[in-house]
Amino acid sequence: MRSHITAPVDTMGCDQAQFKETDPRSQRFATLISLMLSSQTKDEVTDAAVSKLRAALGGSLSVDGLIAADDATISDAIGKVGFWRRKTEYIKKAAQRLRDEFDSDVPKTVDELCSLPGVGPKMAFLALQVAWNLNVGIGVDVHVHRITNRLGWHKPPTKNPEETRLNLQSWLPTELHPHINHMLVGFGQVICTPVGPRCDLCELSTKGLCPSVQKTAKSKTRKAVTLASEASTSVSGSLPKVEIEIKAEEENTVLYTIPDNSLHSEVKNEEAW
Repeated sequence: MRSHITAPVDTMGCDQAQFKETDPRSQRFATLISLMLSSQTKDEVTDAAVSKLRAALGGSLSVDGLIAADDATISDAIGKVGFWRRKTEYIKKAAQRLRDEFDSDVPKTVDELCSLPGVGPKMAFLALQVAWNLNVGIGVDVHVHRITNRLGWHKPPTKNPEETRLNLQSWLPTELHPHINHMLVGFGQVICTPVGPRCDLCELSTKGLCPSVQKTAKSKTRKAVTLASEASTSVSGSLPKVEIEIKAEEENTVLYTIPDNSLHSEVKNEEAW
């Protein structure tokens, strides 16, 4: 199913920021900056902000370049991302910490990454996977949390991303940990959307494998979705084949949401997502 979808994350995700840098440290730093700007922000907006920030810094995203830039320059470049004022402060302070404590490079542990302002577990796990090719945990965002609960992978349903991460890591093969985020994020961006999911296009629902299937209402304003053939999509060549047994259950349809009182204030805002 995912192999037929080209989603925003495939061409504008955090792993793409490194390819416009030549210096390895700048590649890792660009990955971290992309992740820090991505919270509460669509990939299209994040990608544009990263490109604009790179241009504002003279054509490269480097620790020294960001530190040297004034706040107004940074804010102007990232002004369309969510919480841009806070993120201007976060990325500037993070760059200073990287220079002073980590030899101007991205740290290689979750604890060190999470000690940076504006960086939470999801960002840390993904940064290590992309920047250092280190597989130490699953990056769980709203898409992964929502979709795995809709599919009934958690018994009982998980209440927050951290519970989702721990449960997934308890049974999902370790070699699939680096891929599950990318796979489900793209699926959630195009098919299993938060509102009005395209169950009519989902093989899991048409085969009776999704306990949360919804009837899809016809709408003239609904965005068209084009499913590419497996041979023509670039995603199929980059992701491993993931086979997970899902047993259909005869039960009422339940869509899980996150209660406000179950999330720490930092999680509600952005950092831990």
